[in-house]
Amino acid sequence: MTNKHIAQQHHATFESVRHLDSDGNEFWLARQLAKVLEYSEYRHFLPVIERAREACHNSGQAVTDHFEDILEMVSIGSGAQRELSNVHLSRYACYLIVQNGDPSKPVIANGQSYFAMQTRRQELAEDAKFTQLNEDEKRLAIRNELAAHNKYLAAAAKEAGVETPLDYAIFQDHGYKGLYGGLGNKEIHAHKGLKKSQKILDHMGSTELAANLFRATQTEEKLRRDQVHGKVHANQTHHEVGRKVRETIAELGGTMPEHLPKPDASIQQIESAQKKLKKQK
Repeated sequence: MTNKHIAQQHHATFESVRHLDSDGNEFWLARQLAKVLEYSEYRHFLPVIERAREACHNSGQAVTDHFEDILEMVSIGSGAQRELSNVHLSRYACYLIVQNGDPSKPVIANGQSYFAMQTRRQELAEDAKFTQLNEDEKRLAIRNELAAHNKYLAAAAKEAGVETPLDYAIFQDHGYKGLYGGLGNKEIHAHKGLKKSQKILDHMGSTELAANLFRATQTEEKLRRDQVHGKVHANQTHHEVGRKVRETIAELGGTMPEHLPKPDASIQQIESAQKKLKKQK
């Protein structure tokens, strides 16, 4: 059998053990996945799951969103049953598991390909949906994603030595100054004509939010990849990434973020309007 046929066979097997819950969310069961990945006994697979959990935590993701420990009843003959531990795994959890498996096994290598490909397919599907959204819907989607990624960024910054709320405010300011050509949070806030209680991220259009999302995700990755240590180095890293994003915008002929128009409605006003619409339906 050719390598291509083996890969296709493995991919079909991964697909065959994929489950859907009552809400249509996909998941895999650890015990089934262990067999597919050719582990002779489940106990040999447990260390791989633990390494994947650790990798999930280190990436700033909520481990419980991707690894759910469960107990299920299994038949042991003569109508008797007993509890057996298992784990509900998300696609991301499976991806981390195969990344932490034995790469010399063809099934592991094909698993890496399968879960990476499935993740990319979902990203493309989400991209297609995103293009159909109006500006307000795009703003909400990016703002929510940015809120989530800021948590991951905060976790990465803390590991680098950015510990206190004041430290983090200074760290964030360095990122803004890099992206906004020297303007920090306070200056951007004034530039937008916002009240003291208003947050600048809630008064950005989708293009400006996307630039800040890119700044946040790339800074998080660089902090972890380069194993940055120390507040000063972390601040410099955030400023450098922000500046690189700004340079990219300039190279593409885009509008600098400080020159983009401030939307008429805030994120909170959009959310309030959407809630009213839902109630009317």
